[in-house]
Amino acid sequence: WGGVTSVAFSPDGAKVLTGSDDATAKLWNAATGAELCSFEGHQGTVTAVAFSPDTNNPVVLTGSEDGTAKLWDATCGTLGPLRTFSGHQRGITSVAFSPDGSQVLTGSNDASACLWNTANGQLIIVLAGHMGVVSSVAFSPDGSMVLTGNWDSTARLWDVNTGRILRTFIAHTWGINAVAFSPA
Repeated sequence: WGGVTSVAFSPDGAKVLTGSDDATAKLWNAATGAELCSFEGHQGTVTAVAFSPDTNNPVVLTGSEDGTAKLWDATCGTLGPLRTFSGHQRGITSVAFSPDGSQVLTGSNDASACLWNTANGQLIIVLAGHMGVVSSVAFSPDGSMVLTGNWDSTARLWDVNTGRILRTFIAHTWGINAVAFSPA
């Protein structure tokens, strides 16, 4: 119990966020290794973690096998979740913030990705079309597109505004576990 399942560095590199099998996420001081706080509230393994790009209002995002993603105060001032995103039918496998922090993207075992409004927690759009686990999600640097990787051996590029698939990348023989955009 308690094995680390996911890791993310804060934008300034000063903090590390870890997700764990014990349904918690922990925030650490990267320089000293000291635990700053623990985020508890999920009912399953914390499978994905991310830091908001907004350093003026630092928040972190966790995704869990319980099918929810939660937004937390990265200053450790408020230990309960600030917001819960729920709507997936199965566990969440991946999470990401848009470059401006206004949206959250979640990938799930239910073969979908969901785009959420960070401020109010409302579902914006469901990105459906994969045939298996959406194992990885990423926003383009300008936030206009998202990329999803899937265990069906495809990666798909989506338009954020319409939810349309712009391109499907098919060439792998095994599932895709990670996707990313180049910085610029």
